[in-house]
Amino acid sequence: MKIVATYSIKGGVGKTSAAVNVAALAALAGRRTLLWDLDPQGSASFLLRIKPKVKGGGRKLVRGTRDPASALKGTDLEGLDLLPADFSYRHLDLVLDREPRPEEGIGRVLGALADDYDLAIVDCAPSISLVSESVFAAADVLLVPLVPSTLSVRTLEQLHAFLQRQGSAAPQILAFLSMIDRRKRLHRELTESLPHTFPGMARAGIPSASSVELMGLDREPVVARRPRDRAAVAYAELWEELRGALDGP
Repeated sequence: MKIVATYSIKGGVGKTSAAVNVAALAALAGRRTLLWDLDPQGSASFLLRIKPKVKGGGRKLVRGTRDPASALKGTDLEGLDLLPADFSYRHLDLVLDREPRPEEGIGRVLGALADDYDLAIVDCAPSISLVSESVFAAADVLLVPLVPSTLSVRTLEQLHAFLQRQGSAAPQILAFLSMIDRRKRLHRELTESLPHTFPGMARAGIPSASSVELMGLDREPVVARRPRDRAAVAYAELWEELRGALDGP
């Protein structure tokens, strides 16, 4: 099973929308896909019409006293299952800190499900924390949304610097531009310049679009509800680049 984490130090950058739509595209492509909503806010769970609740909370999952398979929920999309959010996830740093190998906590949960899925996507809370480090240790690829702004670019630089200290054990970063508004000069300029600053960036960019905002009302991935929409097409392009990073040439 390959593991992808949608991750950003900064919130409000389109991370959950990317996680839900990429997971939906993977399932539509025939991959047995698991989406773990690891953000205590539970936005991915909400968008997929699932109650953000795990019996026993995150503590039992991470400590191995709750079989994660028993917490799984099916979604309206065939081939896509959800490990829901739970508000107790806000305390996962404290739970992991009490474990002898805290960096293995997230990987241990996903490892218990590895035989049943081809791909796991973890939607992370925006932070750098012990939970984040455990995600980094488990993930093959970090899918990092980047709004075209100076502060957002700075967070990507911070992430690169943090992961460089992990050396060869660090996951691959696939950053992509998100919430692009080409009416704004800075957005246009950064869209042109950032791929040169960070050569590993995805070519695909997600536009600022009302169809993405309407996901909160539709509670359905835009790629499933409006597959010809420009945002859906952009997510499809992003999925193809991610698939290439996961599968290799």
